[in-house]
Amino acid sequence: MQLDRVTKLNCLALALLVAMLAGCGGSNTKNGDSGDIHLQLGVRYLSMNKLELARENLLLAIDSNSGNAQAHNALAFLYEKLNQNDNAKQHYQTALDLAPDDLGVQNNLGRYLCERGELEAGMPLLIQASSNPLNDRQWMALTNAGRCQVSLGQKQQAESYFKQALQLNNAYAPALSEMQKIAYQNGDFWAAKGYLQRYLGVAAHTSETLWLAAQTERALGNKQLGREYKTLLLEKFPLSNEAKKIAELKDF
Repeated sequence: MQLDRVTKLNCLALALLVAMLAGCGGSNTKNGDSGDIHLQLGVRYLSMNKLELARENLLLAIDSNSGNAQAHNALAFLYEKLNQNDNAKQHYQTALDLAPDDLGVQNNLGRYLCERGELEAGMPLLIQASSNPLNDRQWMALTNAGRCQVSLGQKQQAESYFKQALQLNNAYAPALSEMQKIAYQNGDFWAAKGYLQRYLGVAAHTSETLWLAAQTERALGNKQLGREYKTLLLEKFPLSNEAKKIAELKDF
């Protein structure tokens, strides 16, 4: 699952890049364009996974203006990728304190808190971000809210959030993969297969999608296709938990 987590973070970094570059013109810098330039460079390096260069530029952006919420938001995301959780949480919280109505900051901090078990603190932020009609990426916050509900054991509510996300963006890969999982768990194997096909139209397999695909095809009686998914899982993600689980299944 660690490989999947890195993949998800990389995808989020690209989304963050687009969102922040679009909003940089409105950042509240005190020292001219210097802070904006370092912010944009930092986010670009972050999206390229050049983390040290990203950190240097984001720190320079904050040095230029310690009140730049977007620089703190991006730096928090970088520290999250580096597994420096104390630093990540500190900068996310600083970003929220500076810009309490910023939808991107609400979404990022809410997701971060939910992923680390602080569900009661994270969920209200995700509800704020997902319910605001001014948010032009509501599907991201809705999907994160759904994942938070999964962690709370509220699968029905989670499914509602994922479906709302797909109503707004029917090609949003994270929501499609979550619906694949829920459909499989509900025993609705044809729906699980359908969600996977939609997912593969916009994103590549993960160890989890392959595991679910193999189990789904086996449940549908398509043993040969199930074995093909098993082989692909073992080839592409040999160190994943899903590969270990499927290798232990003797009747596959």
